[in-house]
Parts: sequence; structure tokens; C-alpha cells
Amino acid sequence: MPLLKNIGYLATCKDEGEQGDIYPIKNAAVVWEDSTIQWVGSQSDLPKKYTGHQTHDAEGKMVIPGLVDCHTHLGFGGWRPEEFAMRVRGESYLDIAKSGGGILSTVKATRQATEDELYEKACGFLQEMAKLGITTVECKSGYGLSVEHELKTLRVYRRLAQDQPMHIVPTFLGAHTIPPEYKDDREGYIDLVIEEMIPAVAEKELAEFCDIFTEESAFTIDESRRILVAAKAAGLTPKLHADQLTSCGGAELAAEVEAASADHLEKISDTGIKQMAKAGVVGVTLPLASLYTQEEPLNCRKLVEGGVEVAVATDFNPGSAPTFDLPLAIMLTCNQGRLSPVEVLKGATIYAAKAIRRDHRIGSIEKGKSADFAIIDAPNPDFWMYHYKGANCVGSFINGERIF
Repeated sequence: MPLLKNIGYLATCKDEGEQGDIYPIKNAAVVWEDSTIQWVGSQSDLPKKYTGHQTHDAEGKMVIPGLVDCHTHLGFGGWRPEEFAMRVRGESYLDIAKSGGGILSTVKATRQATEDELYEKACGFLQEMAKLGITTVECKSGYGLSVEHELKTLRVYRRLAQDQPMHIVPTFLGAHTIPPEYKDDREGYIDLVIEEMIPAVAEKELAEFCDIFTEESAFTIDESRRILVAAKAAGLTPKLHADQLTSCGGAELAAEVEAASADHLEKISDTGIKQMAKAGVVGVTLPLASLYTQEEPLNCRKLVEGGVEVAVATDFNPGSAPTFDLPLAIMLTCNQGRLSPVEVLKGATIYAAKAIRRDHRIGSIEKGKSADFAIIDAPNPDFWMYHYKGANCVGSFINGERIF
């Protein structure tokens, strides 16, 4: 049984207590067999039966659960660097979308890309993400916007899950925006999503979740409800891009349909917070999107005080959040989202796992969980975020195998 010893500070991040309760153990050790943790505790209490096996030395550094990026748009063609300059000059996300840029430009590039090209590009991203301590990635479709190309992207995610060590969680996002061929037939595209895309995705078991961009520039509350109800009936768990640019009732809809999470939430209403808390919907903050779109960031403190569990993710995509640096998102959530380092660490581990319904297996360092963890060159979470130098990750383990 492999053993990780000499852990100066072990953040177990159990799903107990409040947002800031991460249940640390100092001078700790972790033992696992195959892919599953068998023992966690103080090294001085290590049972003799676990000595004499393969040993990894944390050298007194901090060990955290493998980070969980619970909101990405991993599979896409092309890039959109010109939009960065447009935003810096003061043009808004909606201005860029209305001028023909934004999501639709990525749709064109993604449709032109082959499945193999999308696969190779995404593989490269995952290899870099592992170096940041990330061990689980939720991956959305949404740049195909046709039956053929949505299924193509989701097949890429299936291949990634089979071929490389990262835990992959696929999400169908056919309702990302209206594609150009349906610009004069909005109802026709919604029918396509409900009557053809969702059944095809469900039949082929290519996704676990169905997400939707609920916003004035995308899909209304009524349209979103129709799509999510159909997805739920087909066995897909709802998720929402909600209340990012306007307060349109997305959080309330997330509570109504019992979504796993509602993400963005910069414009969430007080009523939305109350209803999400009551329904147990995880709120996912995406501070990199706020940074790149130059929008006011979400005040996560309001959600936590309102009883909502807050996760943090990157929203990695080629337009509004073109980086997969989850530790940077963690730091921004401290400085702009008003959560402490321990609160945000819990948000990027066990609460992020809850946002993708994986908390039974990942997100914390406990007996019976997957042996996923990262060794961080910092004494504790406070110093890690205070003296920020990037991920500071010196080792990543997934299913008990060291991948970095």
C-alpha cells in the first residue's frame, strides 16, 4: 500500500460544518490501496501494518484534495484574442456578441475542427491542468449547436475519460446560443434541442448533465424551463449559467428544477439566494470570467451568509475566460469574492465535487475516497493565497498514481 508521509498540513476538506471548515491535520500521513484511500491521520498514529510499503515524501509541505474544476468549456476550435483587445477598449460582452463575435465565432471554428483535432487540443489542456493540482474537470459541449457537432464534442470527452488519468465529467450545453442557421427560427432550434439533441445524448450516454445559458442574449426563463424539464425527463441532471449579466431569475429556476448548480450569479437576487439555499443548489463563482469581461465580481459572502454552498471554477473557454488557472480563480475569489483561503479551498474541492454530483468519491481526503491529492509548496492555505506565486504544485496524484 503506498504511503504519503511527512505532510506538514493536510487539508481534508470533509463535507461537514460550514464553508470554512476544512478539518486540517498537521504532521499527517495518507495510505491508499489501488485507487482508494485506506487511512488518514497524524503520522504519529500510523498503524504499523502500513509501514514498509512504497513511500512518497511530502517534505513538510501542504497536501490538499485534488482540485475540482466544475465548470469548463474544454472542447473548442480556434481562439478569440481579438475580443480581449475589444473588451479592454470598453466594448461589452453583449456588444461583441451582437457584432458577430463571441460564441458564434467559436461555433464556426469548432464545426470546422475534426474530432481528432479537438481531442488532441483538449489532451494538451488536461496535461497542463494536472500541473496545477487539478484532478477532475467538468467539460461542456455547446460550440457545435447541431446534432452532429454536439455529439462530436461529447465523443471527445468520452475518449478523454478512457485514455488519460484525469476524471472527466461531461455536460451537454446545446442551449448555449441560437446558431446562425436558426437566427430566424428560434422556436425551431429549441425544438431541435428538445426533440433530437437531448434524446441522442441520453441514448448514447454521452453526458450526465444538461446546462443552459439563461440570459437575455441567450435563452429566456420559459425557454430554459422547457429544455431543462425535457433533459431531466431523459435522465440528465440540470445545470444553469444563471444571472451573469442581468438578474433574470436564473437562480430561482435552478432551485425550481433542482439543479446540481447555478453558475456565474453576479446579478443574483436575494430571493434567488434564499431559494437556492432551500433547494440545496450549489452556487459556482467564476471570477476569471468577471475579470476578463470587466464585470463586477460576485460577492460570495452574501451567498455563504444566505446558506448557499459556494464552489469556485474557471469557466475556461476561448472568449470570456481563456485560462484554466484554477489556483488563480481561488485567489481572485479571496480578493474579490470576499471569502477566506480556507473557504475557497473547500469551494474548489468538496463543494465543487457536489456541483457535479461526485462528492461521494472525490473532493476530500477521507477513507473510501479516490486517492486524488496535490502537494503544494506552502505551509497552509492562508500563506498559499497571501504570497501568491501561482499553483505552487509540486506533485499531483489521481487514483493513487503520481501524474505530475
